[in-house]
Formats: sequence, C-alpha cells, structure tokens
Amino acid sequence: MSDNEKLSSGATAAAKSRDPRPLVRDDPIRAVIWITLAMALFAILAAASRKAALMGMHPLQVVFLRNLSATLFLMPMLMWRGRELLRSNALHLYGVRVGISIFSMTAWFYALALIPVAEVTAISFLAPLFGTIGAILFLGEKVRIRRITALVVGFVGAMIMLRPGSEPIGLGQACAIFNAISTGIITVLLKQLSSEDDSGKIVFLTTILMLPPTLIPALFVWETPGIEYLPVILTIGFTAVLGHYCLMRGFASTEASLVMTFDFSRLPFAVAIGWLAFGEIIDIWTWVGAAVIFASAIYITRREARLRSQARLEKIAKKTE
Repeated sequence: MSDNEKLSSGATAAAKSRDPRPLVRDDPIRAVIWITLAMALFAILAAASRKAALMGMHPLQVVFLRNLSATLFLMPMLMWRGRELLRSNALHLYGVRVGISIFSMTAWFYALALIPVAEVTAISFLAPLFGTIGAILFLGEKVRIRRITALVVGFVGAMIMLRPGSEPIGLGQACAIFNAISTGIITVLLKQLSSEDDSGKIVFLTTILMLPPTLIPALFVWETPGIEYLPVILTIGFTAVLGHYCLMRGFASTEASLVMTFDFSRLPFAVAIGWLAFGEIIDIWTWVGAAVIFASAIYITRREARLRSQARLEKIAKKTE
C-alpha cells in the first residue's frame, strides 16, 4: 500500500475507531505530533523498500513480503477484536479495492527500485488531485471553477517537477505516476468503505485479502531471502502498521483538512533519509513542483471540508424549521 493510500484510510478513524480509550478532539498540537511521526515512519517505509530492491529482491517479492510482515504485526488486532474483524457487508468493494491496490503497490515498489525515495514521494502528492477527478467522475460530485483551477495548478506543478521534453520520463517516474493515479481512485472507494467499516477493519481486511493474490506473481520470481533481508522486511511491515496507527490517531485529534497540511513533511523526511542511506539528492525543481502540487491539494481539501460543513449546517437548519 502506498503513502497517499495510508492517508486516505485514516480519514474516518475518529468516527469509527474501536479503541476503548477516549480520543481527543480539536487538539492541533497532538495531531501535529501524531502526523509528523506517521510521515517519518512512511519515509522509513519507502527507504526500507528501496533498500530491499537495491539488495537484489524483486519488487513482486517485496510486495508479498510486505503484506505478510504487516499481517503478522496486525494479528494482535484480530486477537483483541475477534471474529468481528473478519465480517463486512462490503466485501465486493474490498474486492475492487484489493485489485487496484495490488497494481498500485506493485507500481510503488517498482518506482522505489528505480528512482530516489524523495522523487517518488514528491510525485505521490498528485494522488489527491486524481482522487478529486475520481470523485467527479464516479461519485458525481459537482465541478466548481475553484476546484478546476486548483486541479490545473496541481498539474502545472507536475509539469515543473517532471519537465517533459528536457529529460525522458523513465519507467520509475511512470510507475510513480501510475501509483498516484490508482491511489486517487482508491480514495474514492475508501469514501464508500468508510461508511460501512472502521479504519482498523479496512486496513486489516485489505492486508489479509492481498496476501494470496500477491503470493502468486511473487512465486515466479521467488528467491528465498537470506537472514540479512529479515530486518528490512520486518521494518517494512512494522512501519506500515505503526504509520497507519499514528495516522489514525492524528485524524482523530483534529479536522482532516488541518491534518492534510502536514503531509508535505514526508518530503523533507524522504530527502533526509534518501541522502543519509543512499546518497540521493533531488534538484530544486522537484521541490518547487512538489510544493505547487501540495498547495493545490491542500486548497482542494480545505475547500471541500468547508463545503461539507456548510452542507451539514444547512441540513440541520432545514430539520429545525
């Protein structure tokens, strides 16, 4: 599962979390701490995935081992919540989401094997823009001039970052773009899934259901990993699960639109880890393009949050008339 798919799955945790401990609402400081920690963990996840590829492990095998490792770390949740965690009235939506997620995750791991961690992270900021397009196409959401303008600005940012024509767009960039597109589509599905299940169940069922279909392609490239791979694979699974948990706590602490403003902290973390671990450096245009894309995504997120809030108030007002 990519970084932007993890952000989307946490958006409804406040309403549906099964955590028996009370969660704090409207606590921006707590949210900043949780989200910043989540972004650091996701950067480590990306770096560990790139490390596995550079060590010689095929991306298809990394995808399966990532899901296997994450499943092991999720087992305590099954022990805590019992068989209820395995039941859902939206299994057909899970099937669609798992199918798209497998291709999305595979593209993400291929991208990390080919281009720097920070560049993959920067391109991932396109996901909310594609999610907005998906909501317009599949959910029939209204298209307003400000929304269209924000989308155009976001894609201008992508052109700044990728600079088509100056350099050919390689397979790594293409995989990262495909991951961003599919993550945006997954966001639309998550809006529907979240009306049926809580975030913990969504993460658990998705991970479990991805195990068998990701094993099949992995068998075609399988090479039994040595003991030296174990820390990397466990890091991938652990950071995926813990990053999700921190993300859900962050969304539970304050408004989602405010939390989204801290998503950009993934890039500095990714740049720092990429430089320390692999000696990777990204150019200034990647920073500029990523900033433009992110600003556009934040505008869309905040704008839609205000519109939803106004719609709720109008609905309440009509009921009281």
